[in-house]
Amino acid sequence: MDIVGLIFVLAAFAGILTIQSRISRTDQRVARVEHKLDLILDHLGLRADDPRMDEVLALVRNDRKIQAIKVYREITGAGLKEAKDAVERMA
Repeated sequence: MDIVGLIFVLAAFAGILTIQSRISRTDQRVARVEHKLDLILDHLGLRADDPRMDEVLALVRNDRKIQAIKVYREITGAGLKEAKDAVERMA
């Protein structure tokens, strides 16, 4: 009985790891597609301004770049490097 329980626990653990790995890969693919779409929209000039971007600009002007990066990431879903580069371009 103990061996059956152990096998069941190990199988469940392996299943969870497999699912987690698939979710991670899917998240990475979605992030790449969103990044490409953002580049296309920027190239075409179709980027809609978010009203909270004014908040980001105000934070940059007040030398609060870390907070500006955080808000930028919340608005856009961008990664840390992308957000940091965008905020530095605003400065």
